[in-house]
Amino acid sequence: MTDHRIALIPGDGIGTEVLPPARQVLDAVGRRHGFGFSYTSYDDWSCERYLREGAMMPEDGLDQLRDKDAILLGAVGYPGVPDHVSLWGLLIPIRRGFRQYVNLRPIRVFEGIDSPVRGATAGAVDFVVVRENVEGEYSEIGGRLNRGFPEEMAVQEAVFTRAGVTRLLDYAFDLAEKRGGRLTSATKSNGIVHTMPFWDELVAERGAAHPRVVWEQEHVDALAAKFVLDPARFDVVVASNLFGDILSDLAAAVAGSIGVAPAANLNPERTHPSMFEPVHGSAPDIAGRGIANPLGAISSAAMMLDHLGHPEAARDVTDAIAAILAGTDLRTPDLGGTASTAEFTDKLLELL
Repeated sequence: MTDHRIALIPGDGIGTEVLPPARQVLDAVGRRHGFGFSYTSYDDWSCERYLREGAMMPEDGLDQLRDKDAILLGAVGYPGVPDHVSLWGLLIPIRRGFRQYVNLRPIRVFEGIDSPVRGATAGAVDFVVVRENVEGEYSEIGGRLNRGFPEEMAVQEAVFTRAGVTRLLDYAFDLAEKRGGRLTSATKSNGIVHTMPFWDELVAERGAAHPRVVWEQEHVDALAAKFVLDPARFDVVVASNLFGDILSDLAAAVAGSIGVAPAANLNPERTHPSMFEPVHGSAPDIAGRGIANPLGAISSAAMMLDHLGHPEAARDVTDAIAAILAGTDLRTPDLGGTASTAEFTDKLLELL
């Protein structure tokens, strides 16, 4: 029996509530397909630890994770700790230290979930956002000057490298070749005069190397509007760190609830572990009430299964999710129902 070494980082808020259901699902589907998991849980890597010790994780945190096959993360962030402190203390160091330069966010409208967008129907909307994950607008270059004075200023530099953009684009074009053969690039070269024209040039260059893919570019503001007006037109959308972050959250809302949206932080070369996480965040307003939607974490676990070489097991999980949404009225409150996290998980395990 194959035994995969998985790091569990529950984190903050509802992260601690949705990771146990994901683990239950992994164990159930693993037994069915003849493989298992060994887990190492890092329960105190959180904002609570930061408030107690001044750090989200230990100094040797990355070394503790390095030998794992994959990382499953719950959520990061909680009131009392600024978001830039919590993310730059845990999530971003893992992404960058392990060269997880692809952030993959699939968007699908399931039968049984009503999208707030009129044209977003089950079977019609099924695309993926490929987001650059380690450079771009989220760089560490910049600083503050003259703090507290009238002339106080802040400078933040965006960093786009040929190597960083090219490897992301090649991943996105390769993915488009395996899917519907269409790619849309998010740009803003009419207003951002250096980095975005550079991005556009590299898209054209890599597009020529992938002749089987039909590609187009859209200014990100117009693209956001088209996500709402005609979401079914998209197949693979590739974007910079900032644009991809915003677009993928918008797309998750188009799909009906950010609570069902998964994400993967991938090191495609597999020289380091990849990390999988729901998009929904720590949701402190509902933490501790037992009503968090576990589907984002469970879907992220399914993406992890596929990454680990078990596509059939991943399909079993997504098929069970589709079946429970299409064939039952069981819903957590974010989807308009009254089911608890445990009730929803138990039904999913029954279907598996």
